[in-house]
Amino acid sequence: MGKTVLGIDVGGSTTKIVGFRKQEGGVCLLSPQRVQATDPLTSIYGAFGKFTAENGLALADIERIMMTGVGSSFAEKPLYAGLDCRIVPEFNSVGLGGLYLSGLDEAIVVSMGTGTALIHAEKRPGKAPLIEYLGGTGVGGGTLVGLSHKMLGVDTVEHIEQLCEGGNLDNVDLRVRDITNKNMFPGINHDLTASNFGKLSDLANRHDIALGVVNMVGETIGMLSVFAARAYHLDRVVLTGNLIAMQPIRRVFDVLEATFGIHFVIPENAEFGTVIGAALWEN
Repeated sequence: MGKTVLGIDVGGSTTKIVGFRKQEGGVCLLSPQRVQATDPLTSIYGAFGKFTAENGLALADIERIMMTGVGSSFAEKPLYAGLDCRIVPEFNSVGLGGLYLSGLDEAIVVSMGTGTALIHAEKRPGKAPLIEYLGGTGVGGGTLVGLSHKMLGVDTVEHIEQLCEGGNLDNVDLRVRDITNKNMFPGINHDLTASNFGKLSDLANRHDIALGVVNMVGETIGMLSVFAARAYHLDRVVLTGNLIAMQPIRRVFDVLEATFGIHFVIPENAEFGTVIGAALWEN
């Protein structure tokens, strides 16, 4: 069995881990995993122990550990004596992971976590990939959970997604068609949102409000992605991070794709884009 490179992405409450095992003909991706814990160090050691046990890895089988994420700074020393542990900048991990998962040579890569980061990533033959942090927004999964907790008393993504079923945005959002007619803006999709929560009705129920919150988060991220892609004359945006697992979020991107001609790529293992990028980083 060839040596294995591990990637660990240490978030605020969740740590993700992945491995690439070297073998004849290339490398094999080991199934990504996640562990939740109350503090970063606990989650790091928990993820490492679980992953190595389930994949039959001994310490001698590990070539190096590449760590990223906001909590990686808490691991000031190697996890175990003799293990090569390195810190990878998070934005580099996002960009490289997005290109690897999508198979693209250049794209805008969006990481949708607690907040949202936008990266321009481009492969360069014979050189390290070009990774540019474009900025981001504080609107993300934290916004979704925080508003839903305050407005609906629900604070898990699973429950929020369930509440969205049966929701009606006509009771929440002001649409373009609500404020003008087709003669005013020819060629514009009149179902687009003019104002999130701009038509909140007294008759809006919990399902409507949940869908309104999800729609606002998705549209904010989606429109920033469209602007970034257009600035680089690209028509591909790679979506990564935990939020993309939500079906209501995916439906938002479907509408924006049809409207603006930007293809939103949702690759397999999109939730693990950052940790995969960390494992692949060679600098």
